[in-house]
Amino acid sequence: MKTLILGGVKSGKSRFAERLAAESGHEVVYIATATAGDADMGARIAAHRFRRPSHWRLVEEPLDLAGVLQREAKEGRCLLVDCLTLWLTNLLCAGDEAQLTTALDELPLLLPCLPGELIFVSNETGLGVVPDNRLSRRFLDLAGPLHQNMAARCGRVILTVAGLPHLLKGSIP
Repeated sequence: MKTLILGGVKSGKSRFAERLAAESGHEVVYIATATAGDADMGARIAAHRFRRPSHWRLVEEPLDLAGVLQREAKEGRCLLVDCLTLWLTNLLCAGDEAQLTTALDELPLLLPCLPGELIFVSNETGLGVVPDNRLSRRFLDLAGPLHQNMAARCGRVILTVAGLPHLLKGSIP
């Protein structure tokens, strides 16, 4: 099963994803895309670490998500990727257009080839106003199609609002 969980900041999407991973009955590998660039982000990362079971394996990868997925995906294993929008931000900030384009094209096409269970968490950013700066608009222009491509290839898509999962596609166990 491939699952995409979308939601706003602090909407409960990561907690819901963690619950699905724990209930999968599989070995869980948590793939973190965040980097602690400041104290606030460091605190957010620490809170996520504290919540996760100690037996889950952690892989930290801010850029080469496709490579990690190809190495880690196996039958009987659940990969939880948190989160796609931080990964996209990392790619944008890296400043390598070729890498950005390749990564965004590669990830959705890779999904059908990967064994095991995959859960992707991402911030739904398209519900607000159009930002007044170029970089933020570019981010939204890339995040929207990324989410659409991932949703098309995932068997289950869930939107979390106020800690409540709302099924958009597939079924919730």
